[in-house]
Amino acid sequence: MKAARRSAHLSATIAALLAGAMSAHAAPTDPRGGEPAFRALYKELVETDSSWPDGSCTLAAERMGAHLKAAGYPAADVQVLVDPAHPKEGSLTAILRGSDAKLPAVLLLARIDVVAAKRSDWTRDPFTLVEENGYFYGRGTSDDKAMAAAFTDAMVRFRQEGYKPKRTVKLALTCGEETEKALNGVSWLLKNHPETLQAGWALNEGGGGSLDEAGKPVSQGVQAGEKVYQDFTFTATAPGGHSSRQAPHVNAIGWMAEALARVNAYDFPVDLTPAARAYFGASAPLYPNTRAAMAAIGSGKATAADYATVSAANPSWNATLRTTCIPTMISGGHATNAQPQSVTANVNCRIIPGESVESIQTMLAAVAGNPKVTVALADPPQPKSSAPPLTPQIMAPIEALSKEMWPGVPIIPRLSTGATDGRFTNAAGIPTYGVSGLFSDPDGQGVHGLNERIRVTSLMDGRAFLYRLVKAYTG
Repeated sequence: MKAARRSAHLSATIAALLAGAMSAHAAPTDPRGGEPAFRALYKELVETDSSWPDGSCTLAAERMGAHLKAAGYPAADVQVLVDPAHPKEGSLTAILRGSDAKLPAVLLLARIDVVAAKRSDWTRDPFTLVEENGYFYGRGTSDDKAMAAAFTDAMVRFRQEGYKPKRTVKLALTCGEETEKALNGVSWLLKNHPETLQAGWALNEGGGGSLDEAGKPVSQGVQAGEKVYQDFTFTATAPGGHSSRQAPHVNAIGWMAEALARVNAYDFPVDLTPAARAYFGASAPLYPNTRAAMAAIGSGKATAADYATVSAANPSWNATLRTTCIPTMISGGHATNAQPQSVTANVNCRIIPGESVESIQTMLAAVAGNPKVTVALADPPQPKSSAPPLTPQIMAPIEALSKEMWPGVPIIPRLSTGATDGRFTNAAGIPTYGVSGLFSDPDGQGVHGLNERIRVTSLMDGRAFLYRLVKAYTG
């Protein structure tokens, strides 16, 4: 009886969420309205160089903040926060206060720093927005100023419309995600201004849609969690001496080579997160050659052979299933005619959320299999976090909106094998989900490379999707 009541309650909850999402869809405000103003805001953001070290995130933050103030936000609710030691790496925070203070806020998180771009390498000026053949070209047009502009534009329109959310909406446009040499804005805000980010959950980059070669939507991705980046330093030392007098099997380079070969050949055990399981289950129909194995993983009935099939088919799938570690750099020896005295190597790991860095360090030492090869952390551990759950509260509005805007396109949860600023917010207890409604071409659209671009239709659809999604969560 209790189980039946719980089931009925859950069904009612999901139905209410869907009804709330759909009622938000029916709101009279046009989610695509004000496009000329959005284009001007987007152009200004893309054309503000915010690459490290020559550009300025602070200037970009100030310019976006000016749009919010012009829309009527009080100065106290719009802040550009800057570490004095990093004057060009500031962040913008803003707040639209909800009517129910008991409800946790929703955080709209996007970054405004971009990868550096040289004019001489590009076909067009990377910091001039160019619209051509159905695309916007420029550095950051896709990664991640599309989302930053859409979030800022939504906040502007909410204020102009007099929208009164029940749940508070927070905005944070941050710096420093693209390079380890810069100050990370999310990490700094959590330490120095935690109130600006504190929320029940956050929307972030990392999700988005996929297009086929013809520009047709294939799937809508929702990121729930990401792997943890960690470098380890392997070190081997030996007495050294003349190269003609080597004792048998006493050679630091030899020891290191054997240890790295073992690491390179080692497969960590499968550690299936809820997002990964959901990804394989939802993706199975899209891949006929691996459909059965992926469906088995999604249903929780996979065998070792199923995991092996999926791992061999796609490196990204293998990385989704388990922690991965590979040697990336090696240095050693001091002369061509001398026994090496010291050798070091870097092993880069991408760790499944929930697994500890310490356990991976212990495993690497065991796999290396030689006490003469030591394994140490190259850098302090990244924040620890688990993949956030894909609850009906999160997924129901996404599903309802996607079904309306892109009928028949499956929603596929995924665990990111890379890294975003979500690693900091998740570790701080703010469940962070990558979802944007921005659909991308299969070639990567020049992100981090030359001639970065995004389809104009993709940007405008994503803008409307995010505007409606935030209203569905907060109305």
